[in-house]
Amino acid sequence: MDKTITTKEYANFIEKLRQARSDAGLKQIDVAKKLKRPQSYISRVESGEYRVDVLEIQRFAKLYKKDINYFIK
Repeated sequence: MDKTITTKEYANFIEKLRQARSDAGLKQIDVAKKLKRPQSYISRVESGEYRVDVLEIQRFAKLYKKDINYFIK
């Protein structure tokens, strides 16, 4: 059984997360400042190195002005 972080579905989620940030016109450093996280955290999330939980997904969705379902479809 594959770890969820290496699945096709998780890769799709990560791509949507990156795209949502780009659509919002934000750089990783902008997101980091707004979420009070280091820029390296955002980079690692977007590279799939760090896995995010549902509460963090909600924070990203709110910041990017996306419905949370955008990320999981």
